[in-house]
Amino acid sequence: MKNTYHIRGIQQIGIGVTDIEIAWKWYRDNFGADIKVFDDDETANFMLPYTGGSPQRRRAILAISLQGGGGFEIWQYKGRQSLAPTFQIQLGDCGIFAAKIGCANVSKAYAEFKSKGEKVSDIVRDCIGREYFWLQDPFGNYFQVIANNFMFVNQKKTTQMVCGAIVGVPNIEEAKTVYQDILGYDEIMCQTNDIQHADFAWVPGGNSIFKRIILKHSEKRVGGFGILLGPSEIELVEVSNRTPRNMFEGRYWGDQGFIHLCFDMFGMDTLRNVCKEKGYPFTIDSFEALKGSSFDMGDSSGLFSYIEDKGGTLIEFVEAHKLPMVKGFALDLKNRNPLKPLPKWLIKLLRFKKYKEK
Repeated sequence: MKNTYHIRGIQQIGIGVTDIEIAWKWYRDNFGADIKVFDDDETANFMLPYTGGSPQRRRAILAISLQGGGGFEIWQYKGRQSLAPTFQIQLGDCGIFAAKIGCANVSKAYAEFKSKGEKVSDIVRDCIGREYFWLQDPFGNYFQVIANNFMFVNQKKTTQMVCGAIVGVPNIEEAKTVYQDILGYDEIMCQTNDIQHADFAWVPGGNSIFKRIILKHSEKRVGGFGILLGPSEIELVEVSNRTPRNMFEGRYWGDQGFIHLCFDMFGMDTLRNVCKEKGYPFTIDSFEALKGSSFDMGDSSGLFSYIEDKGGTLIEFVEAHKLPMVKGFALDLKNRNPLKPLPKWLIKLLRFKKYKEK
């Protein structure tokens, strides 16, 4: 066990916002993100390379849905104004362009979002032939609501939550080292070279010429909350007829937009060595910063680290050691078999953290 690591799924995608309460309400109403795993109002002391060299006060809410998929870490600066992009972000720019949201019935979801007056594209098909539509939230972020039958608990919500991401990279072949070799998305579902894609046309920059690859993982995501997070995929796009820009050019991590993609995992020591050997050393490492201690967030604790792909996209890894489930009961994850999934009934205890609309 000491000489291996396992990715257990996408824990969350980080979203920088200007008003955390307004944003979370929209994500509750539209994606069912109604369970607050934590609400942390502290100073980000360890992200100095990405926050101007100074600790930054912030508030972060991790919101999930028991219907399944990864969550949202909704993130708001407290001591400075959260900055919007200084230019129109286009598909193919370097960074996370869209979160993939799983959906059992695309037509039904489309009709519901349309009836609410949300910004949606027509229903289109990707290069595999799966139905999806684009959705833009009120804060300018794009989501791909895509056919996906994975479900942890059927709560009769319109969608599940995060089942992947669309990431702009400067070179797909180079990016495979991170997404295939390190993250384990080792199976190619679809790959195209230097063409226009009709299903991209609705989003900014979508009429460009792209290389495109959709990756999934052959390894079953095991242990911990893997049965809640479910399988996921990564779609990489490389724009061929213009020079991509970094989405966070001139801004800090935590400013507006998708700030990182976070994976639940175990085996941080091994992962640290693997990333270094492959040329992607940890840029943030809580273990070293705290001299071997767990990172403490009140009722929860663990280890976290970050790497960057060549386009500057931030990938976070979290190895949870303690997690509060209900008031007065925190789950000890450090001393249990990391390959063994948590019992379904235990994960369902998170329902007691469900937000009650006033």
